[in-house]
Amino acid sequence: MSEKLAILGGPKAVGENIQFKVWPKVTKEDEKFVLASLRQSNHAFGPNCVALQEEFAAWNGNKYCAASNSGTAALHMGLAACEVGCGDEVITTTLSWTSSATCIMHHNAIPVFVDIDWDTQLIDPAKIEAAITPKTKAILPVHYWGLPCDMDAIMKIARKHNLYVIEDACQAHGATYKGKKVGTIGHCAAFSLNQNKNMSAGEGGLFVANDEKLFQKGRALMNFGEMRAPEAKRDFHSYGMGWMYRTSDLPAAYARSMLKNLDATNAKARENYDRLYEGLRGVPNLKLPVEPKHRRSNGYAFVIRIESTPANWKGTMAEFQHAVALALTAEGVPVAAARMALPAHTVFQAKNGYGHGCPWTCPYTRKDISYDMKQFPVTQKVVDCSIQIAINGHRPPNGAREINAIIKGVRKVFNQLDQVPRAK
Repeated sequence: MSEKLAILGGPKAVGENIQFKVWPKVTKEDEKFVLASLRQSNHAFGPNCVALQEEFAAWNGNKYCAASNSGTAALHMGLAACEVGCGDEVITTTLSWTSSATCIMHHNAIPVFVDIDWDTQLIDPAKIEAAITPKTKAILPVHYWGLPCDMDAIMKIARKHNLYVIEDACQAHGATYKGKKVGTIGHCAAFSLNQNKNMSAGEGGLFVANDEKLFQKGRALMNFGEMRAPEAKRDFHSYGMGWMYRTSDLPAAYARSMLKNLDATNAKARENYDRLYEGLRGVPNLKLPVEPKHRRSNGYAFVIRIESTPANWKGTMAEFQHAVALALTAEGVPVAAARMALPAHTVFQAKNGYGHGCPWTCPYTRKDISYDMKQFPVTQKVVDCSIQIAINGHRPPNGAREINAIIKGVRKVFNQLDQVPRAK
């Protein structure tokens, strides 16, 4: 007989002796890199920025890399690199962080959403071609939760329709598709260095490409529109409208230190991911993450799903998901809210990004674009039933002790779903 749920007054599954650790753990090596940066004289786009670009390109297998101030900036650079412009359409997923869609709007283009695959929660290649129009310029697949998209299928469609592919690899450093690291398959890619990523610099981003001309177009966006690299001698001539997206030396130094340990970090994240998976295998009414053959996650996130509501539940799946998340929290299990479907955000429902309906009212924009959520049934189903194990729970420096505590809490709740009370 299972103990009474903590939310009903029973003992917590996760004992008070378990203290979940915050990612990342700052090491002496991190401090050494950052202090060395602080003590040198170039604190803008300094020597660590240049070194980071070279070292990440070598690590990931790209010819070129530009260090930006965020993953969002790196995505925007990808749009510029592929010459996406006013009225152009970019096909992307319905389920991601907002930057995957807003980066498209940043360049006055139009996001066109495609529903996801139920198992992987990633863009469904089988639904992409139906979304292509004469205005489609690119596809922006997102390796969400650190799991690679079906890149062979996506690249085949892109070649058939002469489209660019911009990989959003912001969560997926080191994830592989058929042995290839993400960010090396499409025409260009973006990575994030935000604190919650496997490779963290507090904040920052990396834009990568293998084609020199394409790379130069993207890099120009981060340095006031100048075609020259930030570290090169400047001619103060802007070749186009640009932003100030370059990073600075301190976060680049921190990122370099993190990169030196990234393989080990990913291995530990995968170890925790695999322990969670095995520990939760066979739990009733719980769907575990799906990792198709030839696609390997970097262990960035662990998302579970509720397969159905119990017979005694009077309400929607979304309401039940919220109640289960509260029950898990009461047991001491660190969880995070599921992401909202991107096309459900107000900016898309209202079709008003900059005021006066822009960019949808631009004369170059197709007028019959719809963000009706009825087009995306799989996305809504996923959002309504998903619960993420929080990063500062399953991620290192947490280890077997903390992971086993999470498993115990999740098992306790899912074995008593019919006892979960309605949220007050």
